[in-house]
Amino acid sequence: MGTGTGTVESPATPATPATLYGPVSLGLGVVALVAAFFLGLFAVLAGSLAVTFGVLGLISGFNRTQCLAGLVLGALGVLYPLSFLFAFTGGL
Repeated sequence: MGTGTGTVESPATPATPATLYGPVSLGLGVVALVAAFFLGLFAVLAGSLAVTFGVLGLISGFNRTQCLAGLVLGALGVLYPLSFLFAFTGGL
């Protein structure tokens, strides 16, 4: 039988801003890619934030895979609407 208090302490790192760059970047990247098909301006804003958080996360070294995925998805979310803007209007 157990003599403990019933709580289990996690050995994981605490949720500091540096550890949250990966999930935030990935989430914003997915939102930017989905919004790129419907809301171009919102996709550019969300994608820019995803790229920013992805770069900050890669520099900090936590959740590198999520940061890289968010960076790529955010870049696609920015470039897709901008490519249509340049293709159909002849530029800015």
